[in-house]
Amino acid sequence: MGLIKLISPHYSIKKDVNGDTLWVWCYPSVDSQLRQVLLSKCCLTQDGRDFHTFVFGQFCRTWYYITTVEVQEPTALSKVQCDSFSIVVTAKDFNPEKYAALSRILCRMYVKHGSPVKMMEAYITVLTKGICQSDENGSFLIKDYDVRKAYLAGSVKDVVSQFGMETIILYTALMLKKRIVVHHPRIEALLEFTRVLPALTWHRKDWSILHPYVHLTETELEDLSRCPGYVAGFVDPEVSNRSDLFDVYVNLPDSVITVSQSAKEAMAMGKLHKDIGHLIVQSAEDTDRSDSQVIKDISVKTKEILSNLVSLANECDDSKLTLDAL
Repeated sequence: MGLIKLISPHYSIKKDVNGDTLWVWCYPSVDSQLRQVLLSKCCLTQDGRDFHTFVFGQFCRTWYYITTVEVQEPTALSKVQCDSFSIVVTAKDFNPEKYAALSRILCRMYVKHGSPVKMMEAYITVLTKGICQSDENGSFLIKDYDVRKAYLAGSVKDVVSQFGMETIILYTALMLKKRIVVHHPRIEALLEFTRVLPALTWHRKDWSILHPYVHLTETELEDLSRCPGYVAGFVDPEVSNRSDLFDVYVNLPDSVITVSQSAKEAMAMGKLHKDIGHLIVQSAEDTDRSDSQVIKDISVKTKEILSNLVSLANECDDSKLTLDAL
């Protein structure tokens, strides 16, 4: 018998020594649709698959963060014959590091006490005071997890190192709010790569476009279809055959980027794209520049382009951009 717990914006899942998994506790209640999605993301429900200590994603504008641990004997959980469990935290903000740190503390509390009560107390303390301190289980301070740190946690330089000048395709797709689908069979690699892409359009600071862990189910694809543009990650290779889901497809293991036939005209590249591509590559290859400095270089160039477009629009009569003006 396995267990799944949910605490306020937190949930946890357990599997017993017989290999069964159950949803055992939830506060507050969660609708059946979200519950099914969370279960599908938890590695304890995925027979024969890898053990994932931490995954995250987004569904219906709600972020979920799932931490999974194996229980070492003896613990307070021995009486329920639990050998592993997961805690799921749901929230409205994107901040994997913050919720991973909080979940680790909650996991340690659960292992020690074998009861969700202590976890709930800790969560309420964080909610009301922004802090959770324990000599045995560690400390957590909300102020240590600024959202900008989460935005900058990935490596733009790694993305450019892998794709070189083709990074301009990703940049252009993001600027035009196109649909980008990324595939990799390893969820950890998928999360690491996809979370970086919104940083290429730093002027927006919009990570709501990120859906890093999506399954090819009707429920999740319907949710994705409501987004005009997105960065979506899939572990299922079958997604490569779903051209209806993407304008740009990224085969991450093979380092190949493909533009769909329907998006080729909008994604046509010119001298400006080449210039921006060179800037991105040169900045990323500069060993003296950090990831945040590379992002700043791209952002400065983007704002320059947008400013020029606004000036052109203001110079044209009747809001028409003429060939002479160009």
